[in-house]
Amino acid sequence: MQSRKALGLGVALLCAAGWAQAQSYPNRPVRFVVPFAAGGSTDIVARTLGAKLSEVLGQSFIVDNRPGGGTVIGTETVARSPADGYTLLVVPAPFTINPGLLPKLPYDPLNDFTPITLINTTPLVVVVNPSVPARNIKELIALAKAKPGMLNYGSSGTGGSNHLAGELFQAMAGVKMVHVPYKGNAPALTDLVGGHVDLVFNGLTSAYPLIKSGKLRPLAMTSMRRSQVLPDMPTLDESGLKGFEAVAWNGLAGPAKTPQEAVDRLSNAVRKVLTNPEMRERLRSEGSDPVGSTPAEFAKYLRDEIAKWARVIKISGAKASG
Repeated sequence: MQSRKALGLGVALLCAAGWAQAQSYPNRPVRFVVPFAAGGSTDIVARTLGAKLSEVLGQSFIVDNRPGGGTVIGTETVARSPADGYTLLVVPAPFTINPGLLPKLPYDPLNDFTPITLINTTPLVVVVNPSVPARNIKELIALAKAKPGMLNYGSSGTGGSNHLAGELFQAMAGVKMVHVPYKGNAPALTDLVGGHVDLVFNGLTSAYPLIKSGKLRPLAMTSMRRSQVLPDMPTLDESGLKGFEAVAWNGLAGPAKTPQEAVDRLSNAVRKVLTNPEMRERLRSEGSDPVGSTPAEFAKYLRDEIAKWARVIKISGAKASG
């Protein structure tokens, strides 16, 4: 009888210890690996979110920028890190593009990571130089069909989200345009303003000031819903390309087998932060929509995006840049 009591007490103590350990997460600083250089949109989201999570969870969230390899370097860093919830990847859209673009990744995007949450999405906007005689998507498609191969569109580089948004547009609209890759969004927008390219599928955040000043003309949003920043601007879906969606986004993931307790605590904390009016306004002022999905929802989102972009890459024949 005494031995049974002792066994029962031991089990109870182990359960209590496990519960206490789960409740104590995080009990030291958490590292956010951002696979881009400091100063970009993903870096800004990581730092803003990290500061708010520190308030909610009582630990520091430190941003570690690991740029290079088209986000592969930073992503591999997390895949090879201990699965303890203290090294996390701030996941950008190229995470789901690279599997179809790069034949040999040093990690498996689905099996080497634990999805936690989709943080936010940022629509792209189709913008043209004012000299282009098209004031909506219907007119742009008609122009491209009348002059196949004459219109050109710029991007931040081959294989990037705005390049593949252009390829998806061509496939769905049945048109042919010429892709002009640049080394970043800034030079692409500069040449668009200068009239050296006709259009760009660009993030709303950086394009908005040029739209507001009249230097660029917006034609449509690439998201399924209209943006609160440009509420009168229709989506491509509304403009006849049913189901068109190509957005920039950021999520959060840990290495494979990250403890479920850490995943749940982080996911719930991010959702709590994203309900904060100040945080929501901060994201929306930059043209971004807060999300805060469940781990299961984010896992499905990643699978669907990987499959979609693999199809677009195959159809377009896009290759990774140099």
